[in-house]
Amino acid sequence: MAQTRPMTEGRPVSLIFTFALPLMIGNVFQQFYTVVDTMVVGKALGVHALAALGAADWMNWMMLGIIQGLTQGFGILMAQHFGAGRAEELRKTVGNSVILAFLSSLVLLIFGQIIARPVLLLLQTPEDILGNSLLYLRIMYLGIPIVMAYNLAAGILRSLGDGRTPLYAMIVAAAVNIVLDLFFVLRLGLGIGGAAAATLIAQMVSCIFCFCHIRRIDLLTMTRQDFRLQKGLPAHLLLLGTPMAFQNAIISVGGMIVQSVVNGFGVIFIAGFTATNKLYGVLEVAATSYGYAMVTYTGQNLGAGRMERIRKGMRAALLIALVTSVMIAACMLLGGKMILGCFISGTPEEFEQTMQIAYFYLAVMSLCLPILYILHVTRSVIQGMGNTVLPMASGIAEFFMRALTAVFLPLLIGETGIFYAEIMAWTGAVVILVISYFVVMKKAAG
Repeated sequence: MAQTRPMTEGRPVSLIFTFALPLMIGNVFQQFYTVVDTMVVGKALGVHALAALGAADWMNWMMLGIIQGLTQGFGILMAQHFGAGRAEELRKTVGNSVILAFLSSLVLLIFGQIIARPVLLLLQTPEDILGNSLLYLRIMYLGIPIVMAYNLAAGILRSLGDGRTPLYAMIVAAAVNIVLDLFFVLRLGLGIGGAAAATLIAQMVSCIFCFCHIRRIDLLTMTRQDFRLQKGLPAHLLLLGTPMAFQNAIISVGGMIVQSVVNGFGVIFIAGFTATNKLYGVLEVAATSYGYAMVTYTGQNLGAGRMERIRKGMRAALLIALVTSVMIAACMLLGGKMILGCFISGTPEEFEQTMQIAYFYLAVMSLCLPILYILHVTRSVIQGMGNTVLPMASGIAEFFMRALTAVFLPLLIGETGIFYAEIMAWTGAVVILVISYFVVMKKAAG
């Protein structure tokens, strides 16, 4: 029998940290192969290719965010059933989630192919990088069903308290991605399209790995009956997943507005901005892991009716998250230039200009990193409580703060004003989430 892990007993600090740690390491490997993509593209193909990758970033993230929102929402109900010991309801939830995920992936695939070029043009993507940006998106969008399948499989495992299997899947995927990156781009000369294909193949490997492990879980021995749509269950799942998907989508739209402003500053600025954005995932790698841990922890304890443990878990998670954010920020401030240098190529003048832009942006985000970590923990606890509407409201706040800052602050202080769009977005979301947390907990306490 494969490992599952109840989080309704034991010290919250150790439970949350030990559950988050393998997720964190797995996310490091996932970010590692994203970074390798960027390094290979930036060093082997030059500044223009790096800028093309950056111009496609937010559109790619939008689809990924929608997928993750849906599957995380489905996982909330799974965690609640598991915490309450309702095995039959758990299996039906998994079966219905598979059907909804499959149908959603087909819709997103078609939608993505339709909007790719018009949105890139709307974002004022420079003509000399438009072709590569579009090629990258076309390939990535073709792989949407693969990405959906992996996120669903990983969500199922996390909802049962298994954070290790997604870790092992990411380690395998990272190795596959790096080898294929080097082979496709450097050996076969497939360019930015080769980097996209390598990422999707690696994602497929991690997906197969997770599903093979799920088949070994006795609790999830499925029958045909489990895959029949149950009355009210698809609607319940979508009620949990859709607000989270919308939240991520609207955050990405705000990011696209930022990107459209950045695109007006020229290829060198785009390349520097992209180099730091590729480290964004590294900056928040622990935050997302603590977030996943808190959704599972909160969902299981809610299912078991243990409200006081949720409060203790929240305090423990905030402490761990804040300490972690300070440590990561210090590492980035001290070693950021060395890391950024791995992404940037070109003439000495191009290198220096790109580095100045990239490090300034990295320093701004690093200094404000604790805000992002508070955001992830608080949002995840509220989601684990089964409320995905209030976190969606925080996503709307992020959108407005990010967009308004991006549009107006550069007019006041110049190009560097764009770097504060993320910080203002995090701050706006945190204000709403902290208030929402106390409202939700008070309501749950009756």
